[in-house]
Amino acid sequence: MPGRTVAEAALAGILAVSGTALTVSGVWAPSPVSAPPAAAVPYAAAPSADVPPAAAPPAAAPPLPVGLDIPVIKVRTSLLRLGLRDDGTVDLPPLDSAAPAGWYRHGAPPGSAGAAVILGHVDSAKDGPAVFYRLRELKPGATVRVRRADGSTAVFTVTRKSWYRKTAFPALEVYGPTDHASLRLVTCGGGFDRGRRSYRDNLVVYADLSHIIEPGPTRRPREGT
Repeated sequence: MPGRTVAEAALAGILAVSGTALTVSGVWAPSPVSAPPAAAVPYAAAPSADVPPAAAPPAAAPPLPVGLDIPVIKVRTSLLRLGLRDDGTVDLPPLDSAAPAGWYRHGAPPGSAGAAVILGHVDSAKDGPAVFYRLRELKPGATVRVRRADGSTAVFTVTRKSWYRKTAFPALEVYGPTDHASLRLVTCGGGFDRGRRSYRDNLVVYADLSHIIEPGPTRRPREGT
């Protein structure tokens, strides 16, 4: 719709939630200074003050999520990678009971600083309960584990949950930047609008990183940031 922001447009669909695509700025590094031939350098000269220091090696890309476990509600699912549709709304997993949850790939990877968002359906008229059917049962203190591509596991602790009308979904609070590694689990809920054939509300469960279990025989935990 003309004049709608991405956040406003993302209220459409069964999980009508808004996405804010994050822009990653590039880092410029000076080209390395060519050294003269060895024969022309009789001794090791001190570097000139005008020569910029060598650029630091680029940081390793954070591992991407591949699975989600919530033991207390018996959830174990692989994770799709979700982007944005042409109209600016967040893409969604398939609407069937066997469909996995999905990670919003324009947000932070789980375990990295920022808000990681994972979406899943609550149910469907055809197939009944779906992957996040019991999400409403989560309480503060519950453990959520995100399995990552490098074999590590990011372990989160639930801090709160909130219900929002889809017409008043707090896109910035859910998708906006944070100064620590956080996780949001999003599904539908509340009353069912039979005319629109969709739920009126969204449920968001908020969690913060507790620690990371590194891959390997010892599976040593590392404190979260």
